[in-house]
Amino acid sequence: MSELTVRAEKLDAVDELAVKRAEFVLDAASDHAADVAGIYLDGNSLGALPAVVPGRVEDVVRRQWGELRIRSWEESGWWTAPERIGDRIAPLVGAAPGQVVVGDSTSVNVFKALVGAVRMAGDGRDELLVDATTFPTDGYIAQSAARMTGRTLRPVTPAEVPGALGDRTAAVLLNHVDYRTGRLHDLPALTAAVHEAGALAVWDLCHSAGALPVGLDEHGVDLAVGCTYKYLNGGPGAPAYLYVRRELQDRFDSPLPGWNSHAEPFGMRSGYEPASGAPRGRVGTPDILSMLALEAALEVWDGVSVEAVRAKSLALTDFFLECVAEYVPEGRVECLTPVAHAERGSQIALRCDDAGEVMKRLIERGVVGDFRAPDVLRFGFTPLYVGFADVERAARVLARTLG
Repeated sequence: MSELTVRAEKLDAVDELAVKRAEFVLDAASDHAADVAGIYLDGNSLGALPAVVPGRVEDVVRRQWGELRIRSWEESGWWTAPERIGDRIAPLVGAAPGQVVVGDSTSVNVFKALVGAVRMAGDGRDELLVDATTFPTDGYIAQSAARMTGRTLRPVTPAEVPGALGDRTAAVLLNHVDYRTGRLHDLPALTAAVHEAGALAVWDLCHSAGALPVGLDEHGVDLAVGCTYKYLNGGPGAPAYLYVRRELQDRFDSPLPGWNSHAEPFGMRSGYEPASGAPRGRVGTPDILSMLALEAALEVWDGVSVEAVRAKSLALTDFFLECVAEYVPEGRVECLTPVAHAERGSQIALRCDDAGEVMKRLIERGVVGDFRAPDVLRFGFTPLYVGFADVERAARVLARTLG
């Protein structure tokens, strides 16, 4: 048994979050000698299934829908689910209650947030800045928002943002964590720079919420969006969320004024009057089945601090890099993820010439990560269910696969 294997066992033995693993549906980990490892390192793409979800969804379908039917909008709390679940997510992103609403996709919420930010910025500001390294959909939405609002779109890297800001800047759309490399951008400093220029900051939290502290309220973020199917484990296609800072809610003018965001949704008036508070971010009828599956999934966070999750995330990624350096032949992979903790999310991205084929073979051997073209292996570390023994075995299987 190697020194790293022994260390992994000792680290797992003192891990305060290890008990959370039993709350997820996971493949049984194999013994150390087996070729098939049963290790899931793709929670940065789709989180594992919380064990409580299937039973809860069955109740929603059979009893709430099957028996109560229309009565469930009130008796089962369907109507208030978007705000109720938003308040459940709020502490995970550092927000007080009443500022997060759940519903629609990330793309739709990016559109709402960005157009809403432009409208609040006023007519004198005619330029939008967007993260040039962003996940593609954010860029597409930003292009459309710029066309529809008559603004100019300017792609810049996060590092270039402070120098690109000016009195023409209306809003800036940034990713908290780069989806390819796992680089963590400086949300406090960049938000402060955007505000200094008189613009609004819009953040995409898809790769940070549930993995590390965000501090939306603390750092004065104006608007934020995020998905719930990665580190929040809400399930495939789970509804996203929209954060609007409380001080801006009365000014937030959504470009999608649906009946659900009306001050009197059942008044059926021809004229639109926006609701107050978080409901202003709603649009149409909530996707109840997915939404209540998400609500059940969020129960795994009971008794868990985001700070503890962050500490374990950094320890896991540190240990993985150490194991890779020990086991993988020198020069076979290149780490794209920053070594500095302040610049690292909860994934490790390794560059490898034959990355697509390597990931295919890794998955066949039970180590599930993912591949991003043209040459990136991504491994996500979800502290609620990934342990140090998983990390060490994954590195050994990677070394054998590359050998």
